[in-house]
Amino acid sequence: MANAQPETRPARGAPPQEAALIQVRRADLPLHCPRPDDSLWNMHPRVYLPIQDAPDHEITCPYCGARYRLED
Repeated sequence: MANAQPETRPARGAPPQEAALIQVRRADLPLHCPRPDDSLWNMHPRVYLPIQDAPDHEITCPYCGARYRLED
């Protein structure tokens, strides 16, 4: 599998994330999930999210489903 893509649904047993968008600024880049202020119980492997290249500057974490929007 040379072009394996990360799974796009939440990890098995992971609690669902809020549906609200998490606002981030360019000063927060590079964006990664989970973020440093996330609760320990909500952790998964760190994944960097290329939000600046995403359509409409919105991106969803492939592990937990958290949604992010670049504001500036």
